[in-house]
Amino acid sequence: MEDLLNQLLAVLQSLTTSGGDVAATTGKAIGGMDTAGLIALSAALGWASGLRLYLVVFITGTAGYLGFIPLPVGLHLLQHPAMLACSGFMLFVEFFADKIPGIDSLWDIVHSVIRIPAGAALAAGVFGADSATMGAVAAMLGGTLAATSYATKATTRAAINTSREPFSNMAASFAEEGMVMGAMWLATNYPMVFGVALVIVVVLMVGLLISMFTFLKAIVQRVSGFFYGTRQRI
Repeated sequence: MEDLLNQLLAVLQSLTTSGGDVAATTGKAIGGMDTAGLIALSAALGWASGLRLYLVVFITGTAGYLGFIPLPVGLHLLQHPAMLACSGFMLFVEFFADKIPGIDSLWDIVHSVIRIPAGAALAAGVFGADSATMGAVAAMLGGTLAATSYATKATTRAAINTSREPFSNMAASFAEEGMVMGAMWLATNYPMVFGVALVIVVVLMVGLLISMFTFLKAIVQRVSGFFYGTRQRI
């Protein structure tokens, strides 16, 4: 009986702490995520970063800060108030930039050197603090998934931008946001279901990339020209 009262007092005390303390207390209370949950979170972070990096960073950090999920040690930086403010601002900018025809593709080009490494780093952060080997494996997995989703997004947007009406861009942007939030929710609540869904989605993405190879080639040439021109000006 005394042990039960002590546990109840500990829970009540955790409710009055700050967001960062809540995340830490929750992690101790439930013993952290199991292996399947960690793998699912790592894969989700990598895949979703290729679509909407700042949305991923912001919602993950917010969830950790509020204590909704106990973030691994390697991801604690995401729940720092300064990081939340920065990712929230970039999310605000990206929300509008991603819905304007032409600007969305330019935004993708600029972020081609950010999203993939960031996806790898976030995926590695799930395991990196505890296991260097698992962190390296997670980084490769996260980077590959981020590259796949980024290439699909950039190629699809290039195709959509051939249309003169702006509504398809907005629809695609809202759909991507929904997919990112859905993937993060599914990964943290039903990791096995997320794993199956991710395999299906990746297969579909690869199939789409193969069928739209011409647009992908144009994206690669545009990215190369952008950075080559930058080096020339320097």
